[in-house]
Amino acid sequence: MDAGTIAAAVGIGFAAGVTSGMLGVGGGILFVPGLVFFLDLSQLSAESTSLLAIVPVAAVGAWRQHRYGNVRVRDGLLVAALSPVGVLLGAWLSNTLPERALELSFAAVQLVFAFGLARRALRS
Repeated sequence: MDAGTIAAAVGIGFAAGVTSGMLGVGGGILFVPGLVFFLDLSQLSAESTSLLAIVPVAAVGAWRQHRYGNVRVRDGLLVAALSPVGVLLGAWLSNTLPERALELSFAAVQLVFAFGLARRALRS
């Protein structure tokens, strides 16, 4: 890795950490696009690398937010218990589908949630 790549990785990690702690997002929102745009990873490699990178971010964020009393442990454990089956299917699909389908699917998911959250915020 050259100095520019290391600097980009550090920047992505820091930005994702701040965003994760503040908004509860980081992996999908910043890690994946950052790895694609700044580290020139393929969509599949970025998504896969993000899964590893999000582990410490999620652990530290959950621990810190739990100290503030913001974590609903039962809900989190229920989601965590049900996720591995989905991950197995998703990992298989991501290695089966064309790269373009992954890129478009990622963008579509981001847009659906962005519009939904914006609409909810405007109603409040």
